[in-house]
Amino acid sequence: MAKATHQTPTPARALLVIDQPTLAGVVELALNHGTCTTRVAANAQHAANVLKEWQPQLAVIDMDVGEAELIERLEQGRPRAERVPVIALTRRGDLKTKLEAFERGVDDILTMPFAPEELVARALAVMRRSYGEIGVLTPALKVGELEIDILHRCVRTGGHELQLTSLEQNLLYLLAANAGKLLKRDEILDYLWGPDYAAESNVIDRHIRNLRAKLQNDWKHPRYIETVPGQGYRFMPTSGGSAGMLKSS
Repeated sequence: MAKATHQTPTPARALLVIDQPTLAGVVELALNHGTCTTRVAANAQHAANVLKEWQPQLAVIDMDVGEAELIERLEQGRPRAERVPVIALTRRGDLKTKLEAFERGVDDILTMPFAPEELVARALAVMRRSYGEIGVLTPALKVGELEIDILHRCVRTGGHELQLTSLEQNLLYLLAANAGKLLKRDEILDYLWGPDYAAESNVIDRHIRNLRAKLQNDWKHPRYIETVPGQGYRFMPTSGGSAGMLKSS
């Protein structure tokens, strides 16, 4: 009996049709974590050009910004075996929205806000159905002593696992996904709870304070989360605040 040979899988190509940079950052980092290469298009026209030139193997579309017609473009002129699988993102979790999405040809639909590891799992599942085995999960993302493990949904620092709430995990991942970028309080609030959520003005500050305490992050001398007075927060790309990128282990 012949032995199976194991080869390093080629990263899958994922097209993201998302016009909100904050959301795009989260989706991009999550899929990069699942060893996908990604390109972001802010509208249907840009996406159509990327689709033609790059030939992605997956499309993730924000249906709430009027890009639903792109689904038809993904199928137009293609035999069934060559169509691009689509995951739709929406804040409208009602049955009517979901049924309409599936009627348009969506392969899966995910309600926002979502857990990043669920997006990765669904992306791998739809690609597996279309192409067979594809992609593997990168174990973790590291910045300094901080390790964010999306697969097992845990966070470690100095080798010790932190006891974070689900909201704190999502908040940390949002910040890390947009490392080096200023995230305003309204952007964080919108991502975690949605645009219609009525919250106290200091709710984000409270959760940041709790997260910092668990990370042992002194706000006066921050290692991970920096306060931008009067605006919001910024995740430092490397521990200590020097320029750099998150690393996959």
